[in-house]
Amino acid sequence: MRILIIGDQGQVAFELQRTLAPLGTVLSLGRNTAPKLDLEDNDSLVEALRTFEPHLIVNAAAYTAVDRAETESDKANRINGESIGVLVEEARRLSAGIVHYSTDYVFCGDKAAPYTEEDPVSPLGAYGSSKLLGEQILQESGLPHLIFRTSWVYGLRGQNFLLTMLRLMQERETLGIVDDQMGAPTWSRIIAEVTALSIIQCTQGTVFDPQEKSGLYHLSAGGETSWFGFAKHIQSIALEDAQLKAPLASLRPIPTSEYPTPARRPAYSVLSNRKIEQTFGLRLPEWSISLKQCLSEIESKR
Repeated sequence: MRILIIGDQGQVAFELQRTLAPLGTVLSLGRNTAPKLDLEDNDSLVEALRTFEPHLIVNAAAYTAVDRAETESDKANRINGESIGVLVEEARRLSAGIVHYSTDYVFCGDKAAPYTEEDPVSPLGAYGSSKLLGEQILQESGLPHLIFRTSWVYGLRGQNFLLTMLRLMQERETLGIVDDQMGAPTWSRIIAEVTALSIIQCTQGTVFDPQEKSGLYHLSAGGETSWFGFAKHIQSIALEDAQLKAPLASLRPIPTSEYPTPARRPAYSVLSNRKIEQTFGLRLPEWSISLKQCLSEIESKR
C-alpha cells in the first residue's frame, strides 16, 4: 500500500512516518520538502497526489495558530477547510481513502461531561470553525475516511505547551498558568500509534476500506486536567528525572480572565473515547502516564 503523509516534520506527521512504515511504502511531504506539498497551494497538492498515486492519504498538516486565525480566518479556512475539498476530488480520482485530524476546539465548552461525537458543535473562534469546515467537507464526500478529533497535542518537536513550559520554567521566577480550562493533553506518538492500529483494521492488501467503521472518532488521552495541572505535572516529573534543575519558576494558577487572548478557548473540551474503544478495541492511556513516557525520551537521548 502506498501512503502519503501530508505534514512531514509536524508533531503528528513525524511520528506517523515510524508507525505507518510497516504498512507499505510511505512518503511524507510538506512545505519544506522536495517535492513541495503546501495545503495553501492547490497545484502542489494535486501534483504530489498525481505523481505518487497513494492508496491512502493521511493529512496531518493544518493551520494551528489559534490566536492569529482571528485575523487570518481566510487563510485558516483555505488550509484547514477548502484544501480538504481538493484532497477529496483527487482521492476520488485515485480511489484512495483519507485519514484526517481535527480538534476539540469545534466545541464551545459549555458541557459538564466529556464530549461525544454526537454532541452539537459550536466553535468559539476562527480556528475551530476552519477545522469544522474540513470535517464537514470530508464527511459529505462519501469517500472511505477516518476523522480523528484530538486535543492539547504535545511532543518533543515543534512548538507546543510542553516544550514552552520546559523552557520558561528555567527562565522565569514565576509563571501564571490558566487553571479554569479543562482538557486532555495528548502525546503525538499516541495519536500516531492509534492511527496505525486503526488503519490496519480497515485495510486489505492495498485497499483502504473501513466500510461501517468509516467516520468520525475522538482520539485523545484519558482523564482530564487544566493547563495549570498539566504544567505542575511537567515540572514534577522533570524534577524527579533530573531533566530540570532548581531553582524553577513558581507556578501560580490564574483564571482565563488574567490571560486574555485574541481567540476564546472552550472552558471544557474533554473528549470521550468510548466510540473508538468500542469500534476498534483501542483504549487510550491516561494523560499523565503518556506524559511521563514522553519526558523519559529526553533522558534516553542524552
